[in-house]
Amino acid sequence: MKANILEITLSRELTTNEILSGIFGSISLTAWICLLLPQLITNYKAKSADGLSMLFLFVWLFGDIANLSGALVTGLAPTATALAGYFCISDIILISQSVYYNVLNARRARQRTRSTQSDASEDEPLLQPRRRSSSGLPGSHRRHSMHHSESGLDPIKRVITGEDETPDRNPWLHNAMSVAAVWIVGAAGWFISYKAGAWNKPDVADDEPSAEAPVAILGMVLGYASALCYLCARVPQIFKNYREKSCEGLALLFFLLSLTGNLTYGLSVFSYSPEPAYIIKAIPWLLGSLGTIVEDLIIFYQFRIYSKSGETKHDNCDEVA
Repeated sequence: MKANILEITLSRELTTNEILSGIFGSISLTAWICLLLPQLITNYKAKSADGLSMLFLFVWLFGDIANLSGALVTGLAPTATALAGYFCISDIILISQSVYYNVLNARRARQRTRSTQSDASEDEPLLQPRRRSSSGLPGSHRRHSMHHSESGLDPIKRVITGEDETPDRNPWLHNAMSVAAVWIVGAAGWFISYKAGAWNKPDVADDEPSAEAPVAILGMVLGYASALCYLCARVPQIFKNYREKSCEGLALLFFLLSLTGNLTYGLSVFSYSPEPAYIIKAIPWLLGSLGTIVEDLIIFYQFRIYSKSGETKHDNCDEVA
């Protein structure tokens, strides 16, 4: 009898909710894995990280550390714990790159200042413009400075980075294609894993600690701490963009992938179970994911308005020339 029950459990068909939740979760995972690549490449090409708010990066890192701690404390699945660890490592890489370029460029600026002062030249500015980036993304005030120096990106590289170095001034289309590729890869990844039998596992007893257990309480506290960090992280970046009236140096695809990962994660949670008890348990992670979508939309709006402002300045400069 037990063998028959196990056989039925192993061969059971997934419900519609489980399928949708699995697909959305796979898309979210794909987006998170690719998240920091566009910004890393943008910084590398510009040899500068001046467009990023360091406070944004550090608060985000604290959120990922709290997320990893919660996964370890509550004994989440190894894949979830490994993904949380991957986030922390990726954050450290991006922060290290940003600090390196900030220190390097600050040292070069000081050297230029001393050199200019020693020459007693008043015909040239003491400092070069702070941002050397001309990634061609919306929000850039120097969109055309490198178009003539480079023949264009390889199509595959453009899909990976979301960069637009072509004269058509339509990077939103290229980035939308990149996001669409993430959706396709994520959905295909879930289908392949399903065919490989990753979902054909017997139901097991729920060994999770009760809501009153100290471990469960600590996990919930860490979850709320992580959500708070994620919600607060983008605020310094939004104010930095507003203060400088520019999004230059930021990779638009970086924020589009963040939006995709957060949105599909929320959809995955809601699709899995509509039970109130399950939703309440997932509130900290839902706040951290869905709450940041509003802030991402604000940054997208900044990309749009500061892009128009930059283009107007370029047009005025061309007319004067």
